[in-house]
Amino acid sequence: MQMALDLAKKGEGFTSPNPMVGAVIVKDGAVIGKGYHRAAGEPHAEVDAIDTAGSLARGATLYVTLEPCNHTGRTPPCTEKIIGAGIRHVVAAMKDPNPDVKGGGLEYLKNRGIKTTVGICEDHAKRLNEFFIKFTRTKRPFTILKCAATLDGRIATKSGDSKWVTGEAAREFVHRLRHAVDAIMVGINTVEKDNPSLTTRLVSRPKDFKSLDPTRIILDTHLRISEAAKLLRLHSDSDTILVTGPSVSNDKKARIEKTGARIIESPLKDGRIDLDRLMDRLGSFGITSLLIEGGSRVVASALSAGIVEKIIFFFAPKILGGDDGIPICKGPGADTMDRCIPVKDIHVRRFGDDIMIQGYIDHNSIPADTPKPDGIQD
Repeated sequence: MQMALDLAKKGEGFTSPNPMVGAVIVKDGAVIGKGYHRAAGEPHAEVDAIDTAGSLARGATLYVTLEPCNHTGRTPPCTEKIIGAGIRHVVAAMKDPNPDVKGGGLEYLKNRGIKTTVGICEDHAKRLNEFFIKFTRTKRPFTILKCAATLDGRIATKSGDSKWVTGEAAREFVHRLRHAVDAIMVGINTVEKDNPSLTTRLVSRPKDFKSLDPTRIILDTHLRISEAAKLLRLHSDSDTILVTGPSVSNDKKARIEKTGARIIESPLKDGRIDLDRLMDRLGSFGITSLLIEGGSRVVASALSAGIVEKIIFFFAPKILGGDDGIPICKGPGADTMDRCIPVKDIHVRRFGDDIMIQGYIDHNSIPADTPKPDGIQD
């Protein structure tokens, strides 16, 4: 199963809105077939592995990281392929998270005389496909909050300089993360200060590996973006979406749309973009995963709105040495420590001298009566 999970990981960034799935076929103690889902619309992992094994698959055991599908989508059901190949035992890491089909594939196989086992390396499989699981159950994107700061918690100096807080290895990891997600979101202040591209630029990659750019989402309530911004002049296969309030200049809107960017109006809350309702809108576009990269007001707003599932904080071995830099979060926070936002399942990793702290927001442990600060994005 670990081999199957490693194979599944190869599809990262390419399979959305489908899950990453890997499959291994074993017979008489030997691996006779391997496969993984390479991209949406292409053969599923089980089909890939069975085609590799050929006639040797008869009487073999199939290890797969997700319950085989029993419905026809862009490809035929994998259950029929498994039955036709003569597989005698199917071992799945986890059931399909879709409540409408959960268990159906395994039950279908079991009723046709094929032995089934489920739950092997289940936790690993669920983490691998956390984007897919969240989106399947809620139709909202799985949201990651990323930031890079000095040891004293500043993401930029008082002049706005943030190049670079962390080193090349940490930045390379972030670009791999950009490749993995469907969309990236920042506020208009970040665009005005940094004029970013928000593309994926991987240095360490195989020669035949083509990274993907995420859809770029800019929170711009009043449509302040400069018409000369890099985001409006990119050669990229992905879209740029500007999220505005209802009262913006129609003339400027028309000029911006001529660049190819898309403008969507979103409901406001306290005069700012309502991030909670925006998640429903992004989900309706088929965006299964979202990376929030700042700035500090967007970070605070996202945490306040309760839309963040996962945090990735980088800390560089630098000390700004003053209180006039730009903090990770901007705006009012908790009054007492027991009102802070709890983070669980912590994982720590080094990239050179930089430290990454990764964890998950423990929404169940946040007191229901905790006052939330006003959402501020730009």
